[in-house]
Amino acid sequence: MLFEPQRHEPVTDLAWDPARAHEAVRAIVADAEAQFTEDGWWPEHPLDSEGPPPPDNHKSLYLGAAGMLWALWYLARERAVTLRGAPEQHIGRAYQAYLAAPDTGEVVPSYFLGEVGILLVLWQLTRSRAAADRLSAVIAANIPNPTNEALWAAPGTMVGAWHMLQWTGAPRWRDLFRANVEQLWRTWAPSRHAACHLWTQDLYGHIQQYLGAGHGFAGNVYPLLRGAALLTAEQREQLYRRCVEVLRVTAIHDDDGVNWPPEVDPLPPGRARKMLLQWCHGAPGIITALTDYTPGVSAELDALLLRAGEAIWRAGPLRKGAGLCHGTAGNGYAFLKLHRRTGDPSWLARARAFAMHAIVQSERMRQEHGRGRHTLWTGDPGVAVYVWHCLTVQDGMPALDIFA
Repeated sequence: MLFEPQRHEPVTDLAWDPARAHEAVRAIVADAEAQFTEDGWWPEHPLDSEGPPPPDNHKSLYLGAAGMLWALWYLARERAVTLRGAPEQHIGRAYQAYLAAPDTGEVVPSYFLGEVGILLVLWQLTRSRAAADRLSAVIAANIPNPTNEALWAAPGTMVGAWHMLQWTGAPRWRDLFRANVEQLWRTWAPSRHAACHLWTQDLYGHIQQYLGAGHGFAGNVYPLLRGAALLTAEQREQLYRRCVEVLRVTAIHDDDGVNWPPEVDPLPPGRARKMLLQWCHGAPGIITALTDYTPGVSAELDALLLRAGEAIWRAGPLRKGAGLCHGTAGNGYAFLKLHRRTGDPSWLARARAFAMHAIVQSERMRQEHGRGRHTLWTGDPGVAVYVWHCLTVQDGMPALDIFA
């Protein structure tokens, strides 16, 4: 079985409606502005409270104020909305609040949950030289992080170096990106559990080999593929060959679909392997992470990505919610990526069907909880950017593929 049916639901039969889509974007932004407080930022949503709430609320790119401020700024810059306030006036205070009371209890480099993501937003909105200097130091310090995955370690924070290189062209960012590449190459080794090369994650007290975009192989090859022009010719050839190798060896096939399990490690007796189909684990994140693998180079990889898209469509939207990390919008980005890779309009139509479903999910959740979910990667702003991209036919994952 490629996915667990109880995690999914049938896609809405609502027809694509550009006017309703644009209104949904405006409604999400209006709710976010209404809930913003100068002292408390945005209140934590009950669905994001797995542990004790952090002091002074969340500030990170993934779950906090930095992601919220970026989303508002981006949608205003795209002329999707008109804001009452100016996000650039608050990002500096968000960074200082993070340093004083970090979300995870200590200041960490992390792209998604720590300093690097916040500093990128700070630089983008203010062009602060101090932010750039601190960002460079933090990315460099995180290179040997043993988790070997995108959420906490070098494969995530090196994305910051890549973005800064695109924006500034300064040699220090190229050198920093290359230093991270060398770390990834040193730790990319033959797997004990599969006939391919994988990274080993030392994560949350467990030693495992993950495959997904959040914690494993896909998240690690993502920056290598984005920055392929900065690799040596030998590294590029090896990167392309190993990507095909991993996807071929670890894929699970069923009829016309394909998916990948979260990990390749053997399971304890009596424990069934989860088959997740979401951005952080499974086919959606595989597609979005490997979309920069040049189409036509490997017919086998091209076919695997198309079959993965078919599995996402067959499964339907995620019941868990509308967001990016493990929700309908994140899965929908796989369709937008496939539309860009192939030019086939059916993928755009599927993306827009998921957008209408995500709108309904977001509206229903606001009614149930009396307010929106104010996070970029689990909540409404990520949905707003996704819906906007379905309107404007763009495919960049928010604050990952695109920052400007």
